[in-house]
Amino acid sequence: MQYMLLIYDDEQNIAGMDERDRGQLFEAYDAYTEDMRQKGAFVAGAALQPTSTATTVRERDGERLVTDGPFAETKEQLGGYYVVEADSIDEALDWAGRIPSARLGSIEVRPVADMSGDSQ
Repeated sequence: MQYMLLIYDDEQNIAGMDERDRGQLFEAYDAYTEDMRQKGAFVAGAALQPTSTATTVRERDGERLVTDGPFAETKEQLGGYYVVEADSIDEALDWAGRIPSARLGSIEVRPVADMSGDSQ
């Protein structure tokens, strides 16, 4: 089963880190991602640009509404994601707990819906 691990951080905390601390965080992410790859759990993953680069689109009554920025202001912003292959929710939670940003923000874990139409 695939699970999406959504990484939420406070962008200001990351931006406020000195170069050494930010470098250590990125090195921890590199090691984590390599471990996932070696163990066959990695499906996909990416970091996102800051919320200041975001655009939100809504369709209401046939009209498209486009606004700058995220949908809502929050203390933590979606900063990236991983999709992992895991045998159970417990395994997915283990991978989530090992994400370096779990120490700084939060990780939301969700099963990926199977939209293939196969019930097996």
